[in-house]
Amino acid sequence: MSAISKRYDFVLLFDVVNGNPNGDPDAGNSPRVDPETGHGLVTDVCLKRKIRNYVCLAKADAEGGFAPGYDIYVKEKAILNEQHRRAYEALRPEGLEVDDKGKSKPGKENLARKWMCQNFFDVRMFGAVMSTSINCGQVRGPVQLAFARSVDPIMPLEQSITRMAVTTAAEAASQGGDNRTMGRKDIVPYALYRGHGFISPHLAQGTDGTGFSDEDLDLLWQALSSMFEIDRSAARGEMATRGLIVFEHESSLGNAPAHALFDRVVIHRKDTTRAPRSFADYVVSIDSDNLPPGLRVLRVV
Repeated sequence: MSAISKRYDFVLLFDVVNGNPNGDPDAGNSPRVDPETGHGLVTDVCLKRKIRNYVCLAKADAEGGFAPGYDIYVKEKAILNEQHRRAYEALRPEGLEVDDKGKSKPGKENLARKWMCQNFFDVRMFGAVMSTSINCGQVRGPVQLAFARSVDPIMPLEQSITRMAVTTAAEAASQGGDNRTMGRKDIVPYALYRGHGFISPHLAQGTDGTGFSDEDLDLLWQALSSMFEIDRSAARGEMATRGLIVFEHESSLGNAPAHALFDRVVIHRKDTTRAPRSFADYVVSIDSDNLPPGLRVLRVV
């Protein structure tokens, strides 16, 4: 598989209904909010986690492994140094070794870095810092995501919930057998979020590139389109990808600045007198007239 040769910029639209799209652990796991504007936020690492989880399922094989080249480096509960050790074990015939203290011997980290790019989809895509004690170098990935932001300010709601059970016998005794546990649940009644992504072929090509290919790119579009379908939970409510608009450049350097292309995707509320409660409350328009030469707009979703 050859590395991608074109630059891409894309707009991702997704929404949430009665859920928490990305809780902030420093704020009691309540939905992330920009305190100055009231707009909701979803971090880039949250979106990357969902992409990785989709690929884990899409590329799993019958034996519990992955299709060649599509393992995931940052899996849930993974020990990253053990992932690095796999590269050294595979490349031991080529001289990669670790010393008695479990640290890599210097000089051939580039071989390990290439092995990690070839075998781990998320390293090939997002890059990774793998220069811990078992050193596999550092990789800057061709695919980069920014924080997603809600189109309108959000109003998170804190709902009280009751569990008709307690954890211990002591709790039951203190309640006289009532056996209730009170809790809370934070939700966003509705919000449409917009995120931007960038794909640079220069970080995929050549001896120092990751090798991110057109086949990998197709898998990324699939993941962005369907990642919420395999990520259902009561906490996240109803989430769905509502739009994936891709600007394909003819050249590797690009034919227009990304911000100018993103400005062509405009989202309007149909009725500004009431709060939005569904995607049908919005109109998404794409200005594809008079595009700069060498650009193509693809509406993937």
